[in-house]
Amino acid sequence: MSIGTLRSHGSGTTDDVASLEAGLDALDTPSRTTVPLLSRLRRSVLPPIVAVLFLLVVWLVLVALHVKPTYVLPPPSDVWATFTDYWEKGAVQEAVWNSLRRAFVGFAISVVVGTALGLLLAQSRFVRTAIGPLVSGLQSLPSVAWVPAAIIWFGLSDAAIYTVVLLGAVPSIANGLLAGVRQVPPLYLRVGRVLGARGWASIRYVVLPAAMPGYLAGLRQGWAFAWRSLMAAELITFSPELGTSLGQLLQIGRELSDMTLVMAAILMILVVGVGIELLVFAPIERQMLRSRGLTTGSAT
Repeated sequence: MSIGTLRSHGSGTTDDVASLEAGLDALDTPSRTTVPLLSRLRRSVLPPIVAVLFLLVVWLVLVALHVKPTYVLPPPSDVWATFTDYWEKGAVQEAVWNSLRRAFVGFAISVVVGTALGLLLAQSRFVRTAIGPLVSGLQSLPSVAWVPAAIIWFGLSDAAIYTVVLLGAVPSIANGLLAGVRQVPPLYLRVGRVLGARGWASIRYVVLPAAMPGYLAGLRQGWAFAWRSLMAAELITFSPELGTSLGQLLQIGRELSDMTLVMAAILMILVVGVGIELLVFAPIERQMLRSRGLTTGSAT
C-alpha cells in the first residue's frame, strides 16, 4: 500500500470522525420547531375549556333533576348573580387582594425559612436525624389544627394567619429541597471542590442548581399547602378588623346559609389557585426543563 493511499485513508477516517461528532452534537441540541398560534391555543386552551364546560353541564343536569333543593344546590345563574352583586360592591376585589397579599407574604417567608431548613437538614446528619422525622410529621399534620393555637398565641390578627401559613408550607419546601439535594450525584460535589467551590459557593453554584427539580417540586407543593392553610386560617380567624377575604366570604355564606355565596367563594378560591399554578409554576418548570435539554422547546 502506497503512502498516498494511507494518507487518503487517514483523511477519510478523519472526515468520518468529524461527521460523527457533528451528528452527536445535532442530537444533543434541542430542536426548536415553530408551532402555529392556533395549534398552540388548541393544545393548551381548548382542553381546560372543554373540562369546564363538561362540569358546567353536569351541574346544570343535577339542578334540572332536582337532586337537591335549589337553596342547597343553586343553579350557576344564581351563583353568577351573587358573584356580580359582590363584585359591584367591591367585596370580591378586596377579598382576592387581601388573600393574595397574605398568601404571597406568607409564602415568601416560608421559602426563606424552608430553604434554610432544607439546606441545614441536607448538610448536617445530626440535624437530619434529630428533627427530620419531626419535619415530615409536620408536613402530614393538617394545617387547620394550628389555627386554635395560633389564635391563642396572637389573637385574631394577621400574625395568627401567617403562623398557620408558615407551619403548613415550610415542611414541604424543606423536604422538597432535601429530596433534591439527595439526588445530586456525588461527582458534582467532588468536581466543585476541585474547582474551588466550597461552603456557600458549593451550595450556590453546585448544590442548588443540581437540586432544582426537587426544590421546585417542594416549592410547588409548599404553595399548595400555603394556599390551603391560608383558607383554613381565614375561615376560622374571623374579624372585621382583618378586612374581607376569600375565607371570610366563605364563612359569611355559611353563617347566612347562602349557598350561592358559598359556591361563589369556592370557585374564586379554585380559580386563584389554578391561576397561580398556570401563570407562575408551570412557566418556571418549562423553562427549567428546556434549559436542561429535557424538552424539545416546542409547544406541547
